[in-house]
Amino acid sequence: MVATAPSSPLQASARRQPEYEQPLSERMRTFMRLEFLYQQLLFSCEGDSDWATRGAISSLLDIMAVLTRGDVRSEVHKELDLQIETLSKFQSQPGVDSGRLGTLLANLVASREEVDAVGTKFLQPLKDCEFLSSIKHRSSIPGGTCEFDLPEYSHWLRQSPERRAKDIEGWLVLVRPVCDAVSELLWLIRESARPTAKMAINGMYQHRMQKDASCRLLRVSMPDGSQLYPEISGSQHRFTVRFLEWSTIDARAVQTGHDVDFKISIC
Repeated sequence: MVATAPSSPLQASARRQPEYEQPLSERMRTFMRLEFLYQQLLFSCEGDSDWATRGAISSLLDIMAVLTRGDVRSEVHKELDLQIETLSKFQSQPGVDSGRLGTLLANLVASREEVDAVGTKFLQPLKDCEFLSSIKHRSSIPGGTCEFDLPEYSHWLRQSPERRAKDIEGWLVLVRPVCDAVSELLWLIRESARPTAKMAINGMYQHRMQKDASCRLLRVSMPDGSQLYPEISGSQHRFTVRFLEWSTIDARAVQTGHDVDFKISIC
């Protein structure tokens, strides 16, 4: 159960087999959206072009929007506390790799300390930045960030890659503790369940949770090259997986009439 976390979200994504995930709680939905945007941001930051920089700024503004809806920092803190408490119970159990468990707990505690350190107003410098605010305001308009609408933005994009990277890093450092903690938590949640082989009869699989079971995330694995994809719906108590046949973007996918072998992880 206990393993060493991937060194970065991008590396984790690159190694992950084709899977379809479905969050079953509002906390997981928020975390997964934040992880998605954070990976986009990190990927865009690797490029030197002004288009890559535009992508990074767009992802940063979206991250700000997610973080300002409710107290995401508090939700991250609660999840860290929960995982630390859960894993601490394994310390006294035989057969557990105490070294790996200790490393994982230390990482979680360090993440909690970093989230604590940023404080409740960690987004305020980003909110107070007039440069970002002007881009955010115009971003709601299709093409609203082009040169004649935001000449200051276009001028900044013409600066050297090193200068732009330095400015982005100054903004990124404000959200990194929360985003890194979310990435680590999601990795841990995904690793908490092993995939189980199942069969969807006539393309449909239904599952009812046990009364005391806790499920927040579903992961469905399909073979490489499969023309089927799962459509998942449900809640923490029950869920349904329908497998749809995909052919082209011009034809609507329909539920297959064949039995489908797949694997599912209930995390």
